[in-house]
Amino acid sequence: MNDVKIAIIGAGFSGMGAAIKLHQNGFEDFVVLDRGSDFGGTWRDNTYPGAACDVPSHLYSYSFELNPDWSRSFSKQPEIHAYINRVASKYDLARRTRFGTEVTDARWDEKANRWFVETSHPEHGDITVRAEILIGAIGPLCEPRLPDVAGIGDFAGEIFHSARWNHETDLRGKRVAVIGTGASAIQIIPELAPKIGHMDVYQRTAPWVLPRADREYTRFEHWLFRTIPGAQRLSRTGIYLAHELVSYGLTHRPDVLRPAHAAGKANIRRGIADPVKRAKVTPKFKVGCKRILLSNTYYPALGQDNVDVVTDGIDHVTPTGIVTKDGTVRDVDAIVVATGFHVTDSPGFEHIIGKDGESLAQVWARGGMSAYKGAMVHGFPNMFLMVGPATGLGHTSMVFMIESQLNYLIDFLKTTERNAIARTEVRAADQKVYNKNLQTTLSTSVWENGGCASWYKDEFGNITTLWPGFTFNFRKATKNFDIAAYDTSRADTAGTSDRSPASANS
Repeated sequence: MNDVKIAIIGAGFSGMGAAIKLHQNGFEDFVVLDRGSDFGGTWRDNTYPGAACDVPSHLYSYSFELNPDWSRSFSKQPEIHAYINRVASKYDLARRTRFGTEVTDARWDEKANRWFVETSHPEHGDITVRAEILIGAIGPLCEPRLPDVAGIGDFAGEIFHSARWNHETDLRGKRVAVIGTGASAIQIIPELAPKIGHMDVYQRTAPWVLPRADREYTRFEHWLFRTIPGAQRLSRTGIYLAHELVSYGLTHRPDVLRPAHAAGKANIRRGIADPVKRAKVTPKFKVGCKRILLSNTYYPALGQDNVDVVTDGIDHVTPTGIVTKDGTVRDVDAIVVATGFHVTDSPGFEHIIGKDGESLAQVWARGGMSAYKGAMVHGFPNMFLMVGPATGLGHTSMVFMIESQLNYLIDFLKTTERNAIARTEVRAADQKVYNKNLQTTLSTSVWENGGCASWYKDEFGNITTLWPGFTFNFRKATKNFDIAAYDTSRADTAGTSDRSPASANS
């Protein structure tokens, strides 16, 4: 199966969702390529202590595969990973998936009108997959970002990124440094603090951490979700609507988020008694400007006597410890790097080559990361990105956005098949207007006016990662494939532009 109609890169939530929807809509000629050993993507790779979702369980799952058996309101990594693999098993996705397969290069060939996808497998060697359509379901949280710190490669103790946790390492009683205070760090620190000898938490910017309304579901609730038609869907809808209210404050009226600001300050007071530590962990920007985090245990962990919060920047790492810019030397036995991922500069972008011989990385380096409806990029025909630019969220479930994109994907495939279209490329002008409108909407947002620097904004000053506003507006925008925004070529005229009335009005 090295010649296929559709090649999907990635077997996480978006790649699996694409495979399922292709099958349900009669598109059977596809293959899924993934470098891992099973399904799950982020939820397969991130196995650090305390790993859990910060979106309620009922919302962080496919709408077509609700799970009445979630154990608690915010599920932990093993349970989410198990759910993903149950869904994959139900739809028999393994027979369409090549695990352990690294995609080393994906290149569009104008003459062949195909994507040539180069893959590498430890047993099967190098194999080229030719595909009419490429679906990039790589995901933004797959390539760990290591800090650019002098000497970090010389550290003689244990050192690993949160997404590549070394479970063979016993940290009990050890001196541990945690670099970073983001979403992964606030889950790791409470798990480690009671077990280790001493912890130094290196904080560059204090995040807003709000209380987490986490609890176990009762047996009655499980019975209700299993037996009463619509009960779980009603609960899911209520959770969804409550989270959508937050998007108005994030995008248009940051002052609406004052109650969240107060809740964050109260969370600090409850968890930390030491006024010096309190001052260190109190954010100096508006809530929502950086990702809002949820935890009931983070601040109490920081408040322990064996935990220090270090706010002086790291100067360099020695074989035995870390030296901060004020000259202080802190010896440690292990370093946990919780510094996030390459979101806007993923190494994977360097290996996707478009019609002009340029990679995604090169194209986006010139003017910033952008796409049309988070899916199509000018210069990359027949390529559909899942969770692409401007689809990220700061308030609710990415699964909702994924399913919205799947609607657009399926209508794209049906439209092109119905009209015998072999080549589809979004027009540069339409992509430009679309992204200009996004930036205009984002100009009033807390991400633009909240007083922080974050990975949400690129070097050109544009917010390229987030969808502005209500997610139901994105669902509406991706309901139908708007072919008028694209240059298309029929199978018998591949390589030439065609905007005939038949294709334009489909």
